[in-house]
Amino acid sequence: MKLSLNFLVLTLSFVLVFSCTGENTTKNNTTKKESIMFQQVDVVAPTAKKVPKELSIHGDKRIDNYYWMNQREDQEVVDHLNAENSYREEMMAHTKTFQKDLFEEIKGRIKQTDMSVPYKDNGYHYMTKFEEGKEYPIFSRKKGELSAEEEIYLDVNELAKGFDYYNVNSRSVSPDNKMLAYGEDTLSRRIYTIRFKNLETGETLDEKIPNTTGGATWGNDNKTIFYTVKDKSLRAYKIYRHVLGTDPSKDELIFHEKDDTYSCYVWKTRSKKYLMIGSFQTLASEFRYLKADDPGGEFKVFHPRDYENKLEYFVSHFGDKFYIRTNHEAKNFRMMETPENATGLKNWKELIPHRDDVLLEGSDVFKDHLVLSERIKGITNLRIIPNEGKEHYIKFDDEAYLSYTSTNPDFNTDVLRIGYTSMTTPNSTYDYNMNTKEMTLLKQQEVIGDFDSKNYKSERLYVKSRDGVQIPVSLVYKKGTKLDGTSPCLLYGYGSYGSSMDPYFSSPRLSLLDRGFIFAIAHIRGGEEMGRHWYENGKLLKKKNTFNDFIDCGDYLVSNNYTSKENLYGMGGSAGGLLMGAVVNMRPDLWKGVIAAVPFVDVVTTMLDETIPLTTGEFDEWGNPKNEEYYHYIKSYSPYDNVEAKDYPAMMVTTGLHDSQVQYWEPAKWVAKLREMKTDKNPLLMYCNMDTGHGGASGRFERYKETAMEYSFLLDLAGKMKP
Repeated sequence: MKLSLNFLVLTLSFVLVFSCTGENTTKNNTTKKESIMFQQVDVVAPTAKKVPKELSIHGDKRIDNYYWMNQREDQEVVDHLNAENSYREEMMAHTKTFQKDLFEEIKGRIKQTDMSVPYKDNGYHYMTKFEEGKEYPIFSRKKGELSAEEEIYLDVNELAKGFDYYNVNSRSVSPDNKMLAYGEDTLSRRIYTIRFKNLETGETLDEKIPNTTGGATWGNDNKTIFYTVKDKSLRAYKIYRHVLGTDPSKDELIFHEKDDTYSCYVWKTRSKKYLMIGSFQTLASEFRYLKADDPGGEFKVFHPRDYENKLEYFVSHFGDKFYIRTNHEAKNFRMMETPENATGLKNWKELIPHRDDVLLEGSDVFKDHLVLSERIKGITNLRIIPNEGKEHYIKFDDEAYLSYTSTNPDFNTDVLRIGYTSMTTPNSTYDYNMNTKEMTLLKQQEVIGDFDSKNYKSERLYVKSRDGVQIPVSLVYKKGTKLDGTSPCLLYGYGSYGSSMDPYFSSPRLSLLDRGFIFAIAHIRGGEEMGRHWYENGKLLKKKNTFNDFIDCGDYLVSNNYTSKENLYGMGGSAGGLLMGAVVNMRPDLWKGVIAAVPFVDVVTTMLDETIPLTTGEFDEWGNPKNEEYYHYIKSYSPYDNVEAKDYPAMMVTTGLHDSQVQYWEPAKWVAKLREMKTDKNPLLMYCNMDTGHGGASGRFERYKETAMEYSFLLDLAGKMKP
């Protein structure tokens, strides 16, 4: 189901035993031609028991033979998942050494001792560093000047000792710089406990607040914090006020989001003047505000929610005004302003008008400048608007790239911190002078080894879909790679929630490119690359556009000799895993192999169960199957419900036992049904991480063991499993 951006930026970092010959050798030494060439071995795939469960609604009956798998604590379920893991290990035993070597290769490109570019906030320079051989970050700061003594305020390597999984998701320092609040997750269910550390003494307090989103927002009194808790379905639904030194069980409830299609959160404006509570769902939002100098006061509604008119708005503050990015009478959003003491819609005045061909994605307000993030023809552009003088866009040379505003806590500055990357350019941090247009490179991700961006080529293609719409495709390959149909190509896609898949650099991906792979991203409908209409035309009763777009992009790459059906691979995760499940049902002949990571594949059953995390908040994405029209439409593409007795490509499916976004039983059931129904002999492998959830392993190196496994699967299929 829904995938976070972090998760979007982490996921994009990414059988039988195969021979590298062109034949399949059977046990009796006879041969036959197949789409996947592999050597058979005496390893029997797990067979899940069938316990028919009748599911009925709208007069339609479905029989789910594997419904029983949704009991996480059932030993029989655990045994089955372990059996799948054992099967995968045996089937890929011949790749074991290669996987280890590939992991070391990927790891070897990472600068082990490294540090982020410092940023200054409230009198301190903050930085994140990694030390050789260590999995987790070390957070430190320096008071006043960068030459000052370093103060390590959180070493996650020490905190993580004794845990199979450990993650710190939020760090918030009190206004007087003396106390730190941070959220920790030791299970990978994205349920965080807020902890407190005295930065003067180094003492971690016994005070704990469980079952939160991890974030803590400080009032300006240095003792009051606001935090959000989750319900049983993991929806963020209540905001509490806590005073340091008091019993958290007696904290005051400040806000209760009773509408289960909404979630809520709390934060402080960059101006430090206001505390904000946001309530949001797919198509509407609402905000409340309170002066941070009065943390014991009552929040006021900024403007009431208006779901009927699908009103979305987002608030920032500077000086004596609030700035609002909104879709009010503006499908692609526009920028408005209103006085602090008159926040209702009737008082909003337009600053930046709506444009049909430009999506206003975000804004950063400074004393003398307004910075807009605008998506134009699928690419995010940074627009600088000074209070006085001419506006301009920051110019970049690449045809396809990702640019974004980075950490900018200082309002009184003319220097903008930005990030930049492309499919051939490692992530780079710049300071950009908004007056002189001078760009200063502060740091570029170092790729250890002989990497040279000049050895790789990126292209931006436009594919005409079956209904005439032009679909952007970004691709990259190593120069010298043959473009005659013989090269393997991995096509990646997502296409949901209006989340845009940008052309970004990945050092692990070099392991594919250097072995002759082409890597492509299909910017299909359901994302928001080409504007709000791109999203709206790939959701609800238009969801099949997403699948058709991806298939059409694959066909284009084949027909234009970038690759061939014998060399085309697909990959997607979460809602992108749904995409993979749909396209292998619709066009199984198009793909030699597919990786479906944490795939959302049992769409009907999940969307009918409101106890499952994220379900109620996503009716505006997929539709509510309690409505008969949506039920039948969702059922017509739901991967689990459309498995048929036919040939499927080679497939690897991944999941995590503690996944909070897509429950493990969806991919587990899907694999079981595929094993039962499919008529081919192509490998079908499943990996279930028994210790983690949606994002995989928590360490900076450990996660790449899964990447090495996935890449080994692809490279083996492609006959390119070589050093």
